[in-house]
Amino acid sequence: MNTVATAGAAAAVKTAFDRQGALGEDARVDRAMAGFACDFGALSALRLESCIHCGMCADACHFYIATEDPQYTPIWKVEPFKQAYKRESGPFAPLFRLFGFKRKLTADELGQWQHLLFDSCNLCGRCSLICPMGIDVAALIEQARHAMFEAGLAPKELYEKAAHQKRTGQPEDSAEPYRDKLLAIGRSHGVDIPLDKPEADVMLTVPRTDIEHYPEAVAALARVMSHMNVSCTFRSDGLVAENYAYYAGGREWQRDISRRLIEQALACKVKVLIVPECGHAYSALRWEAAELYGRPLPFKVRHITEYLAAQLDAGKLRLRQAANGVSTFHDPCQLVRKGGVTESPRKLLRAMGVELRELDDHGAFAFCCGGGGGVLDIQRAAPLRYRAMESKLREVDQTGAQTFLTSCSDCRRTFDDGKRHFNWDKTPQSLLELIADHLGSAQEARS
Repeated sequence: MNTVATAGAAAAVKTAFDRQGALGEDARVDRAMAGFACDFGALSALRLESCIHCGMCADACHFYIATEDPQYTPIWKVEPFKQAYKRESGPFAPLFRLFGFKRKLTADELGQWQHLLFDSCNLCGRCSLICPMGIDVAALIEQARHAMFEAGLAPKELYEKAAHQKRTGQPEDSAEPYRDKLLAIGRSHGVDIPLDKPEADVMLTVPRTDIEHYPEAVAALARVMSHMNVSCTFRSDGLVAENYAYYAGGREWQRDISRRLIEQALACKVKVLIVPECGHAYSALRWEAAELYGRPLPFKVRHITEYLAAQLDAGKLRLRQAANGVSTFHDPCQLVRKGGVTESPRKLLRAMGVELRELDDHGAFAFCCGGGGGVLDIQRAAPLRYRAMESKLREVDQTGAQTFLTSCSDCRRTFDDGKRHFNWDKTPQSLLELIADHLGSAQEARS
């Protein structure tokens, strides 16, 4: 084993890990390998064989940059599955087994990797963008999460929220159903909430984060759609945009959670399903839902900024000038690297006359906030997450901007958490809320 591998393994062993179920060690390993094999194919084999160990993915990862600890090298996070591939399926697998070069993994070794696959990876994809061999490292890590889930080795917070969402449509219990909270938000903010219409052109969803933490963003969504006179509806049985099984690695659960939204969209015959300010919901619904559902979706899935930018181009959305000083903008990873949603928010900002001062690393090269991929919900990951996000906060400060905006509620909550932890003097703001506050007159919108 090389120096990097030895250092990484030694560090990983220090971390406790969560288990689900009462499986024996051999059964956990068998399930993990079977789970990995379900996703595995020629493309994954090519990715594993193509790595030249150049280290560039490490220099792209904020966890490695913050710690300089080799265990956080992105490609190292799939090492157990790479070794299993070489032992079982690689071109030299018979020789590896014959001479004992690659021994069988243990459940404890897999469990120790939980920290690397979940606590220290946001699935942000920056490593994939940087890799000179074109390896989608983040996709391999996502596959490894699937295998860990099958082995009952997902972080408890993600597993429990995914299980609750699969059963009820909500990631966790609340004092009142989200449907009732949604209507209460409408009443308190003086905006009509279209709910459970039998037919509509657009179906709206909300992040659980906004329902619980940022009700103003929910009201802003309803207000903007009403202003444009869009035929739209929320659905009581398909409200929550996030998919916690996507974070936890449970493919079947992810399919069931996505299916709940898909079937509600089909029921009211929509043409577009709007993903609100939530990056990972966008990835789960736009890029993975149809595959899991088993057939093409008969409607479009669009992020709210994509949709509003298109309405702006069509002359259906008019915006007033926003006098909020110099602003900077954080690009949510899942939107810019998986969806190319880079220009849409900037088009909306320009339409409001916002003076945008870009971060040094922005657009496709933007660094993650540190909370994506479910990391924000994993309590034990907080110290490492804070360490990784410090450079992002400094980057925001260096712009000298007076206003800090983003278009992802989980990013917003992560920055708010960082604000409390570091006593930071910036408050992240919602781009959607800014738009709702600067809608043009009804006459302008119709012209």
